[in-house]
Amino acid sequence: MAKDRRDDAKRLAWLDAVRGFAALLVVFDHGSTLLLQSARDYLYHVLDFGEYGVFVFFLVSGYIIPASLERKGSVRSFWISRAFRLYPMFALAVGASAILYALRLGTLDGGEHHPFTSVTGWLLMLSNLLNGVNAPNVTWTLSYEMVFYLLIAALFSWNLHRRSGTWALTWAGVALILGGILPMAAIAHWAARSGYGQPLMNVIADVVILGGIVLAATERGKFTRIGGAVAALAALVLVTVNSTYPYAWSSGTILGLMFTGTLIYRADQGQVSKRKAAVIATIVLAALVAAGVWHGYAYGGQWRAQWASSVLLAALTFGLALTCRRFRIPGVLAWLGLISYSVYLLHPLFFNAYRDIPALHHAHPLSTQIWLALAILAVIVAASAATYYGVEKPMQRLGRVVARKLAAPRPSAGDGKETGPTTGRG
Repeated sequence: MAKDRRDDAKRLAWLDAVRGFAALLVVFDHGSTLLLQSARDYLYHVLDFGEYGVFVFFLVSGYIIPASLERKGSVRSFWISRAFRLYPMFALAVGASAILYALRLGTLDGGEHHPFTSVTGWLLMLSNLLNGVNAPNVTWTLSYEMVFYLLIAALFSWNLHRRSGTWALTWAGVALILGGILPMAAIAHWAARSGYGQPLMNVIADVVILGGIVLAATERGKFTRIGGAVAALAALVLVTVNSTYPYAWSSGTILGLMFTGTLIYRADQGQVSKRKAAVIATIVLAALVAAGVWHGYAYGGQWRAQWASSVLLAALTFGLALTCRRFRIPGVLAWLGLISYSVYLLHPLFFNAYRDIPALHHAHPLSTQIWLALAILAVIVAASAATYYGVEKPMQRLGRVVARKLAAPRPSAGDGKETGPTTGRG
């Protein structure tokens, strides 16, 4: 088992390197609002580095997450793995945000005034879809990640998971055709007007989605399919009409990119022809670029240029990494990818603290800004390494133990029980 994990790590080192690179892009995006502003002003004429970075992240997730689910062959094991992989560090980041806010070294973005709404949004990492608070601010992307998990788990249960090209085209169509008319936070606004209140709506959403996950995790044929479908449909409603950031066409764009990543994985595994995958991916990318350029007309020419370059460069980056995967990956890049989740969640906390320390946050000459930026980056990497080895890695190890102990029993041939995706076969 340990040897298999080492082999997997070596085989997927290129993905870790891409993740690490994407994390640095997002760090630069947020850090350059405080330091190196002159470099930011020049570079952002043509490219939004933060947008570029998160688009790369979504392509990576689209490639690797379905592979993880299908390798496990179990919805239950998949959700256990996701919980132990994501929640400990997420809870630490949210808790650290609250502590730093209490010390006046950061912000909760208004969450302190609506604690129950905030907590119910954080419960399933759906704050961006439940009118909650994205604290740290980067956690808005986790809402879309969670929706993707719910969708692929449901598709796996219904044996529809291999139609990645269809789903990529569907979401690209949503972004292009409906992106200009989809509402933002529609359910939240209705709840406020109706008098039911956002907290009640959040509780209902949490109960429905969590209940669906629990039912799906029973690994019992129809129950798994029904539970997965209920949770996925609830997530679909939220992601299409109740997202709060950043744009109405973001849901289609992000899910289109993620399913494109899945399509590339299928082509890589020989499950679909590479020519067909290339044609579909090209159509999807063209539609996603067009969606932003068309629906984002009011944002101006520079914004539309940034949108187009972010989508296309993210695809190019992922494609180049895929092409070069058989080359030796520098260990430091692969290692940076291992700690990238911690880097992603923690770096806003350090920048917020820097912003709120007057002795540090004032006008500096460029040479001083460069040294300050490097020093903060070193602190972020060191803290992220500490949380990876102290929190993430031990909890992932524990998750594997729990998954093995709670694994659904495999039915023997001829025992009369259902077989298929819900009982462990992809």
